[in-house]
Amino acid sequence: MRKKFICGNWKMNKTTQEACQFASEIRGMEKKFEGVEVGICPPYTALQAVHGVLDGGSILLGAQDVAWAQDGAYTGEVSPLMLKEVGCTFALVGHSERRTLLDESDELINRKLLSALQFNMTPLLCVGESLDERERGMTERVVETQLRGCLAGTDAKALSRMVIAYEPVWAIGTGRNATPHEAQEVHAFVRRFLAGRFEAEASQDAQILYGGSVTPKNAAALLAQPDIDGALVGGASLDVRSFTDIIQAAREIAQAV
Repeated sequence: MRKKFICGNWKMNKTTQEACQFASEIRGMEKKFEGVEVGICPPYTALQAVHGVLDGGSILLGAQDVAWAQDGAYTGEVSPLMLKEVGCTFALVGHSERRTLLDESDELINRKLLSALQFNMTPLLCVGESLDERERGMTERVVETQLRGCLAGTDAKALSRMVIAYEPVWAIGTGRNATPHEAQEVHAFVRRFLAGRFEAEASQDAQILYGGSVTPKNAAALLAQPDIDGALVGGASLDVRSFTDIIQAAREIAQAV
């Protein structure tokens, strides 16, 4: 049975002091998260300090990006080995903001994903369509193209070591949201694609998260969908109360199954 995973992506927010305060507060609530995987992705500058707060507990530490290379003359990049050294076990790859603001291609994202896998980090691969693409009925075509490109060179064993997040670009930071039914439709499509690309058993075991303005108000309805295995939370993950409310919603659903 797939475990619910709630991941907070802080983006370019929180100083190291603020990040450690947040980490300390949720570390003290770990027993309330039982049955749900929880992870946070602070900015690079806070990773080592936050690891010191979380070390020995169950909350996972992730990076918001990862380089495609182990080392070398790549100014500004951070390698998977460097991230592992400061306690990261997973990293986001292909987040929509990096695709749109930094023009990251599926080919580059694929290289990052393979790099993470090579050094035993879990890549959390993000895919999703823009508002224009959705309105033109291109959602499945766009998501499939992204999946094919980003998963090139992987097999069912590699799939078992990664997480996928569907994040409709039109619902990120806009206050808009896919309805539970709309989100479920795309999640089911992603799982069908994985079954065809790999094998049915591997697709059934794959964790597929929803990311698109998830809040305490809509979390339960989204997380109750059969193919939604958790949430990649943006703005709501910056506040301890709202983030833990989402985690509690996931826990209640997991316990009810």
